[in-house]
Amino acid sequence: MDETTERRGPTARLLLSAPDRPGLVAAVAEFIYRHGGDVTAADQHTDEEEAMFFQRVEFRLDGFGLSRPELEEAFAQVAVPLDMTWAVRYSDEPRRVAVLVSRQPHCLVDLLGRWYAHELPGQPVLVASNHSDHAGLATSFGLPYHHLPVTKDTRLAQEGQLLELLSGAGVELVVLARYMQILSPQVIDAYPSKVINIHHSFLPAFSGGQPYHQAHARGVKLIGATAHYATAELDQGPIIEQDTARATHRDGVADLARIGRDLETVVLARAVRLHLTDRVLVHGRKTVVF
Repeated sequence: MDETTERRGPTARLLLSAPDRPGLVAAVAEFIYRHGGDVTAADQHTDEEEAMFFQRVEFRLDGFGLSRPELEEAFAQVAVPLDMTWAVRYSDEPRRVAVLVSRQPHCLVDLLGRWYAHELPGQPVLVASNHSDHAGLATSFGLPYHHLPVTKDTRLAQEGQLLELLSGAGVELVVLARYMQILSPQVIDAYPSKVINIHHSFLPAFSGGQPYHQAHARGVKLIGATAHYATAELDQGPIIEQDTARATHRDGVADLARIGRDLETVVLARAVRLHLTDRVLVHGRKTVVF
């Protein structure tokens, strides 16, 4: 439970999208008002090119006239006639998170530190890796560490083991904290828009191996990082968050890699926070981030 929930009581977070038409805002507001809701935050966006409407509304549950199951059943009666796609989440129901990592530990260390300091929502429940390097780190934070080695010939079997772990732990979000394996559709399809990856550039620039060597050879002036939802199309998923830092001719490959690692940790943490506070709506290959 985050500090806001503790201080002000739990809230419901309603995320919706619909073909744009008059009355959408009024319909949502009237539903919340009719049942005694107190709106604490509201944001909306209309995509004029696609004529689509997007909205995030958060309201207090204290004093609300419907139970959680009743709320969802009643709002469906509002949403269906308006052709809404919608979901509701609750601030006092933290999502269970799994972190996947390979050899580079910087993103894993940062995430675990933020969770330990209660700076990040969600509940980490396991760390899994294709290497055994970070078992001690995970267990020092009280998390089980699962070593799942993989080769080209064992990939599908290894992913089957991974899916069993995720399902058994009730995982709702998978974070790829520099997990250097390509996930097959059997994993991606099991967690649609629930697998967050961090990439070492503004996609798709300098894709492939040795990105900082490529960047150094090109004399880049900006280093970037991108957090996105993983899809079957490699590094092409909807983007959640990005950032850049300046670089100069004085920066060598090691300097660029260090700057990049710093960016990766911050951008990934931001993306995880946005997802877990229900601020991301996926529409096709794009996101609306409130």
